[in-house]
Amino acid sequence: MARRTEPAQSAPAARAADAAPQWPADRVERWPLDRLIPSARNARTHSDAQIAQLAASMREWGWTMPVLVDEDGGLLAGHGRVLAGRQLGFTSVPTMVARGWSDAQKRAYMIADNKLSLNAGWNEEMLRVEIDALAFDGYDTALTGFSTDELAELAWTPKAPKVPVQFEATGSDLKTDHRCPKCGYEWSGASR
Repeated sequence: MARRTEPAQSAPAARAADAAPQWPADRVERWPLDRLIPSARNARTHSDAQIAQLAASMREWGWTMPVLVDEDGGLLAGHGRVLAGRQLGFTSVPTMVARGWSDAQKRAYMIADNKLSLNAGWNEEMLRVEIDALAFDGYDTALTGFSTDELAELAWTPKAPKVPVQFEATGSDLKTDHRCPKCGYEWSGASR
């Protein structure tokens, strides 16, 4: 039986097949803040406290995530960042333009952009480790966005040691196998 082989692709064709897809919002541009038009249909709300958190984050790390707009400058994602940026006096922002989206796609994206991030969870053990490490390093853990109460709940607290069961006195000649270096308690048997 003859074996069938596929023709080899040319080098340019192979590179094109491996190239990243082109998306409607595929390039970051710098736009003046005044060119952005907040959407009247944005269902996401931003309290003054949350805007202050965003502003504190931007002061620490800069503007790290572009906003998303349509071709006319209509804001699709990043309303809170824009409010915080205005508060900080920024005049231009990193912007991505969603080209060719229908009105329904734009409205659906405004909801999905916010809801999909809420659907994530936390590995609480790892989160505790990271928050504790930041606190140990003297870093302002409030910049993580957690409230003071949440940070207190996440903080590692050593468990209180179990109080040993009291036994009847047996005399001073009793040989023990183990002694606690901290409290001096002595016992025999397993050291667990």
